[in-house]
Amino acid sequence: MAQDIATGQAALLEDLDYRGLIHQVTDREGLSAKLQDERVLLYCGFDPTADSLHIGSLLPILMLRRFQNAGHVPIALVGGGTGLIGDPSGRSSERSLNTADTVAEWTNSLKRQLSNFLDFEAEHNPAKLVSNYDWISQLDVISFLRDVGKHFTVNYMLAKDSVDSRLSNGISFTEFSYMILQAYDFLKLRQDHGCALQIGGSDQWGNITAGLDLIGKMGESGAFGLTMPLVTKSDGKKFGKSESGAIWLDRNKTSVYHFYQFWMNTDDSDVVKFLKYFTFLTPAHIEELENELKERPEKRAAQRELARQVTRLVHGEEAVESAEKITQALFSGDITKLTEAELVEALQDLPTTVITDQADRLLVDLMIEAGAAPSKRQAKQDIESGAVSVNGEKLTSLEAVVQAEHRLHGKYVVLRRGKKNYFLIRFE
Repeated sequence: MAQDIATGQAALLEDLDYRGLIHQVTDREGLSAKLQDERVLLYCGFDPTADSLHIGSLLPILMLRRFQNAGHVPIALVGGGTGLIGDPSGRSSERSLNTADTVAEWTNSLKRQLSNFLDFEAEHNPAKLVSNYDWISQLDVISFLRDVGKHFTVNYMLAKDSVDSRLSNGISFTEFSYMILQAYDFLKLRQDHGCALQIGGSDQWGNITAGLDLIGKMGESGAFGLTMPLVTKSDGKKFGKSESGAIWLDRNKTSVYHFYQFWMNTDDSDVVKFLKYFTFLTPAHIEELENELKERPEKRAAQRELARQVTRLVHGEEAVESAEKITQALFSGDITKLTEAELVEALQDLPTTVITDQADRLLVDLMIEAGAAPSKRQAKQDIESGAVSVNGEKLTSLEAVVQAEHRLHGKYVVLRRGKKNYFLIRFE
């Protein structure tokens, strides 16, 4: 067993280096030796600031999975307690405080999501799922200040980037105390579970090292911290955002199709980095895709594989098949083969017009109603030039009538003007 663990850890650290996933680490030699000698428990925290995680959390989630695949034991900590406080890291202003009921509801939602990525039934190294509300809620102010707070000087806390960067705009005592609470999390997991490693994004370095300091002052030893780089895009735009907002891991907040398309739209300059970050593809496979990108960038093979891999990880194989079916239908213009659910998912962000009477419409008039043309004159020009299609069928007659039989699933009509301008009409 020791031989297997040693082999796994060597491959793990080598793989993490190859993927650029190690930003900072405390005592790398000591951590390497510990990983080689034993099965290590490690944790990462996820505060419930919404009812779903978004793809900004995907990197640390997959990092826990990489450690589990190498034989170690991941602990996913949901911040049911710290979520009531608010983490100042990486923010220029104070978070809005949510009610205890809301945070509790979001905590349960995050627990369900995390269960999709980690193996809690593994024979030798099952993952663990905990909420820090279980111990933070048991603290009383006097004991917390005497037993934990006394180990932190104000000067020490002010020197941390997460606090220092907020001083010009102001920081409440509530958020100022967050660092101590996260440090206490590490101490509790060290004492109760034997957790030896905390991981997080590079913005968590101050909180992680504060936990290590507290562990040392409480007479414990043998703990380590490791951070991953914050994900950035080469064009300077924030990762994890699309034109319609954040990309969520919950398919009810970001549809499978739009999730898939987010990754398909990755820039050539970012796709290889993202393949290393967000997939479990081998280096050899990634290098093949990199070569394909250099030789035939128009094929977008690297982006397609990235989209397939990440969508499969988050939503499963059926989701990949559905997303690719929708993509092909929209590309070819033949949307008639889509199920109603797939059609709604594909077109949910389109300009939508609801018509409450069931009368047939001249195509020219329907274009005006749907906002597909600014005037009848323009609508007629577009129709005569062959630029207009109804549900994938090009119509060129000015006398064309859109009838009830044209409605997909009895109520939808999709107008397309040109190559990329889609308009959805829903008859009710």
